[in-house]
Amino acid sequence: MTLKNRYKESIRPKLLKDLGLTNIHQVPKVVKVNINRGLGEAAQNSKALEASLNEMATITGQKALVTRAKKAIAGFKIRQGMPIGCSVTLRGERMYAFLERFINLALPRIRDFRGVNPKSFDGRGNYTIGVKEQLIFPEISFDKIDSIRGMDITIVTSATTDEEGKSLLKELGMPFSSN
Repeated sequence: MTLKNRYKESIRPKLLKDLGLTNIHQVPKVVKVNINRGLGEAAQNSKALEASLNEMATITGQKALVTRAKKAIAGFKIRQGMPIGCSVTLRGERMYAFLERFINLALPRIRDFRGVNPKSFDGRGNYTIGVKEQLIFPEISFDKIDSIRGMDITIVTSATTDEEGKSLLKELGMPFSSN
């Protein structure tokens, strides 16, 4: 059973009861997933940007968008409009497919993994996790990467509080650490 079907059939009714909500539309749901990677070296090394775009497309199944510098920073040798990263926004079927792979396949492959930090919510029910290396995704092979780079994954929910967001992610299978 896919994550989307599991959400509709078992998770949503359980959250409706657990959170004491009256309307099914009040139940928090995942709106979108943002995957972002900042590349400081992209200013000097254009191959790093190309490799990053290909990796993001492989991981997400969607073409990545190049993010550009909004203003010049002389200390970092960055001019306005230079490419400094890439990001992908996933919605719908691709979002649920990515979340399922991320929670069930990628997270357990992290070295010394004891669960994700339960304090990484933003106050509005959205959750952000930083991944140190792209090798945790099974689609990426060790031989094809030029260097290890991390990325930030933000799960945007329709929850209004951190508690609602946490209960939604817990039901989806997110392994929160106990501390």
